[in-house]
Amino acid sequence: MADKRFFLGIDVSTTGSKALLVDEQGAVAGVAITPHTLQTPKPLWSEQNPEEWWSATSESVRKVLRETGASSKQVAAVGLTGQMHGLVLLDGAGKVLRPAILWNDQRTGEQCDEIRRIVGKSKFIRITGNDALTGFTAPKILWVKENEPEVFRQAKHVLLPKDYIRYRLTGGYAMDKADGAGTVLFDLKIRNWSPEVVSALGIPMEWLPPTYEGPDSTGTVTAEAAAATGLPAGIPVSAGGGDQAAQAVGVGAVETGIIALTLGTSGVVFATTPAAAVEPEGRLHAFCHAVPGMWHFMGVMLSAAGSLQWYRNTLVPGTEYNDLLKEAEPVPAGSEGLQFLPYLSGERTPYPDPLARGAWIGLTLRHGRGHLTRAVLEGVAYGLKDSYVLIRDSGAGAIRQVRASGGGVKGALWRQILASVLETELVTVNTTEGAAFGAALLAGVGVGAWKDVPSACRQVVKITGTTQPDPKQAEVYRKGHQLYQGLYPALRESFQKM
Repeated sequence: MADKRFFLGIDVSTTGSKALLVDEQGAVAGVAITPHTLQTPKPLWSEQNPEEWWSATSESVRKVLRETGASSKQVAAVGLTGQMHGLVLLDGAGKVLRPAILWNDQRTGEQCDEIRRIVGKSKFIRITGNDALTGFTAPKILWVKENEPEVFRQAKHVLLPKDYIRYRLTGGYAMDKADGAGTVLFDLKIRNWSPEVVSALGIPMEWLPPTYEGPDSTGTVTAEAAAATGLPAGIPVSAGGGDQAAQAVGVGAVETGIIALTLGTSGVVFATTPAAAVEPEGRLHAFCHAVPGMWHFMGVMLSAAGSLQWYRNTLVPGTEYNDLLKEAEPVPAGSEGLQFLPYLSGERTPYPDPLARGAWIGLTLRHGRGHLTRAVLEGVAYGLKDSYVLIRDSGAGAIRQVRASGGGVKGALWRQILASVLETELVTVNTTEGAAFGAALLAGVGVGAWKDVPSACRQVVKITGTTQPDPKQAEVYRKGHQLYQGLYPALRESFQKM
């Protein structure tokens, strides 16, 4: 082991800071996670303390080095990833001015409307690739400007969560282009800040850091950071990518035609595009990829495997997931007319509606617990199909393969339902550490371990299983999805009144 070279992937997620060591063959040597706390001081608010990210990151790095027995001198480069869209404001001395406002914070509805008024919705989508939504960074900056003017007056730097860790590691301000696009202050086509949008919103351009492609070096580990983390001073820190772009690298979704489907707490359908394509109504997110010179479409549903978790914890606490899935297996496709809307946290794609709500629809005396469970699995699959169809019809190119990852695809039943609902082959891969793994690969590419990102993925990401659609189920689910698509429009007004 002493002669091995490692690449360190750091993932600053909402729940914790992960440190992952990967060798030059793509094997994971070790992983360590230190949890974060979450503050919700007011309704709709979601915040974290950036200092906690740094202490958790330092602890995770020290722990993974200690537990693997790797020497710090074997770490050749660091790659960064993390939760997207969060707002970190620093003053001129690099001091944090207020708690970070996170991606799932919902306080900025008025500011989103303001952005649409100032720039124009269609023009904003055309430039940034996205509608102004509460999760994004730009409306958060406006909220601070309008509600905390003293903080805004002191601000000199805008960073995203993982870029605060970059600042603590290197002492410099920088951002990757994938995460930069997620601020919705980017001109998607030129892969950099939009002078027009930034100026229109009254944000000083000098607050925004320079941006880099995913594998590019953005600085080196300082002596102070080396003392805190146990890393060697002087090693490069690559730009990395937002968690979804890095996750796509981690499963090899870095070429057109390969779709990444992530079935975690939330659900994501991700497609690489060779140009800056935009869905005209903004129903899909369009961002830069962590792969140099590439872009991507992304559809997001907020409660995917989270819907099953809520169902289990709320209605059948203590029951094993496997037992629930076994009960659902003999239930016919379509759950004998029962439908589930998975909008437990509102929704993003294709309905950017924080007031959307969850529901079972079609309950009868015939339906039992197995039906309820299967309807949840099918409802989530229908929601993911909404994004899949938008991507398929967006001009992103022919879909050759869907690569599924996340805790939800561990069960064969859910994989089969997904394959039949999407009417496509579903494959799983050998890499299971997601975004942190992708960040480590980007760091390795940056120091020449692999020629480029696609080469790295072809070498280390391997297919481990396939699930084919069942033709009879697919016919049932085609009709079921049509019915599902009519439910939200029919209930939207009721949801708003609730």
